[in-house]
Amino acid sequence: MDLDVPAARARCAAARVARLATVDGGGRPHLVPVTFAVRGDVAAIAVDHKPKRTTELRRLANIESNDRVSVLVDHYDDQDWTRLWWVRADGTARVLRGDDRDEPIGWLVAKYPQYRARPPAGPVILIEVEVWRGWAAAG
Repeated sequence: MDLDVPAARARCAAARVARLATVDGGGRPHLVPVTFAVRGDVAAIAVDHKPKRTTELRRLANIESNDRVSVLVDHYDDQDWTRLWWVRADGTARVLRGDDRDEPIGWLVAKYPQYRARPPAGPVILIEVEVWRGWAAAG
């Protein structure tokens, strides 16, 4: 069954991991797992301290050349398919690199205990969600 916007937003906000989809300047898709936080129709993703080759990630360059993104969260249960669901949030993104990162970093720190001792220090992706879509096998 299709989820209404409040139900889709609530499931998304409660999820622990999402996949961020961006597209580069040549139209090639790029999909990565991310930690994130949601407030209303805004989602925040930060470049954190987890090991990476660089903090200048492809997702950031992609957003700077094409700001259209999707965030996908889902739940799968191999034992009980009545518990399956997914939510996709489509919108426009921008990369924050200054003091405007502080509030969304606070959202992430509140959601993930791992960030309390070491808040993300890298850029923040802020997504203005324009469309929420979702489906659940059961209510």
